[in-house]
Amino acid sequence: MNVPDPQAIATDWLAQFSDPNQWQSWFKMMPEMDAMPGAAMLRDAGAVIRPDVMDQLKNDYMAEFGLLWQEFLAGKAPAVNDRRFSSPAWLGNPVSAFHAASYLLNAKFLGAMADALETTSHQKQKIRFTVQQIVDAMSPANFLATNPEAQEKLIQTKGESLAKGLANMLGDIQKGHISLSDEKAFEVGRNLANTEGQVVFENELFQLLQYAPLTAEVHERPLLMVPPCINKYYILDLQPENSLVRYAVEQGNTVFLVSWRNPDRSLAKTSWDDYVEQGVLRAIAVASDISKQEQLNMLGFCVGGTLLSTSLAVLAARGEHPAASLTLLTTFLDFSDTGILNVFVDEAQVQLREQTLRDGGLMPGRDLASTFSSLRPNDLVWNYVQSNYLKGNEPPPFDLLYWNSDSTNLPGPMFCWYLRNTYLENNLKVAGKLTVAGEKIDFANIDAPAFIYGSREDHIVPWQSAYGSVPLLNPGKPEANRFVLGASGHIAGVINPAAKKKRSYWTNDGKLGQDADSWFAGATEQPGSWWPEWAAFLAEHGGKRVKARSKLGNTKYKPIEAAPGRYVKTKAE
Repeated sequence: MNVPDPQAIATDWLAQFSDPNQWQSWFKMMPEMDAMPGAAMLRDAGAVIRPDVMDQLKNDYMAEFGLLWQEFLAGKAPAVNDRRFSSPAWLGNPVSAFHAASYLLNAKFLGAMADALETTSHQKQKIRFTVQQIVDAMSPANFLATNPEAQEKLIQTKGESLAKGLANMLGDIQKGHISLSDEKAFEVGRNLANTEGQVVFENELFQLLQYAPLTAEVHERPLLMVPPCINKYYILDLQPENSLVRYAVEQGNTVFLVSWRNPDRSLAKTSWDDYVEQGVLRAIAVASDISKQEQLNMLGFCVGGTLLSTSLAVLAARGEHPAASLTLLTTFLDFSDTGILNVFVDEAQVQLREQTLRDGGLMPGRDLASTFSSLRPNDLVWNYVQSNYLKGNEPPPFDLLYWNSDSTNLPGPMFCWYLRNTYLENNLKVAGKLTVAGEKIDFANIDAPAFIYGSREDHIVPWQSAYGSVPLLNPGKPEANRFVLGASGHIAGVINPAAKKKRSYWTNDGKLGQDADSWFAGATEQPGSWWPEWAAFLAEHGGKRVKARSKLGNTKYKPIEAAPGRYVKTKAE
């Protein structure tokens, strides 16, 4: 029996990844990776790692690979601590276990090599991100030839799983995205976004929904919800058991909600100012007119919170203060730390977008969806490649993942303004630096108590960045602000129904300071959902209880159509 020389194998592998010329070949083989942040610099990686550091990395790799090879020759399956390779099909077969273990060792070496690059912290972050994309893509679980689970199913089904997998792949190619959920199981307006209500106003940019009361009495001040325009609003109104909209109505609030239009070419020149003036400010005016209230409770989620806060700063500059309270859910006002999304933003990338979109055009929803999927590729890409294509499984119905695939476009001018003035230059938080809708923006002028929420595992808005809104709002009276931290991530942390009593959240009744970590050090973990805490905050600022009105809208703003309306059903071009 000819046993391969383990040193020769390891040396050959090291040569591929420590020689910058090999990186150029790698990127030619995988052209989609060449567009990743940091890819250009990664192609020259060998030139910016100190030789002594590279030698140490090689020696460490050779030593670990030698031990792994000895285990394999001894017939011992190596330990593999990764959920991708946790099934008996992987661990019960020494060859498959060796493939998984050697892959993880190679991934560890590539990560260490990226960390050893001598460059700026921002460039290193971008390179590390690109390396991780390559590492995740090259997992042996992603290929039929090296995935024992897929091979077992192929044999068990006599080839049927492969035929189904190919059909699933062809269907997704036609749709333009990987199916994360059984998309035939859901329909907006039937079993998603079906809280009862009416569209009471619409213009080219949004429809305003008003929901029917579910209590005999309501707070006299209504609640206006501004969701992100980068996604569809029904993340806040999925199904009755996990709908934040329905929960708010059940707590005795008259709820209005902005349903943004999915932009087409007719909105290609729409600006950030338009989203403020013709969007949020118009919604505030209509909701005030219908409810006959000068002040409203207001909520903004993610980009919707940034838009809402900007709009309230515009009104404050005009001497108007229509917010009885302000709720911000996973929202950036201070973009000092944008987490992993920082890898997609630098001067060159922003200029490239501006050259093509600043004067008109659309940022395609599929591009935005791909960007967010790349932040969690194993969960949102490769997991479904393995299940849907290699094993021929149909994805189960999951409302949140159905919503995740229902993408929206963004108008180019609005998108470019947002990229430059927030993610790139962080201008929005600087008092008086930006003019929006003809007014200088200063968040300190917003006169409203604030409920600020962050999610502890949020990879889109790090919770410390959500906390960064605290010193910007009510700086002269910090007691007007309240910060609550929820468990889980950007979406699952927010959509945590009170009735299910899942997860937990943290509160701190002490004084809010500038430092998020100090706040957390003094915080207390509470079981269950943060929703009741928020409901109590709304009730505190909702005014007296009055009899609920059965008729929606008024004589000026008459119902146009039943919720959820037409706009939310429009698919991205």
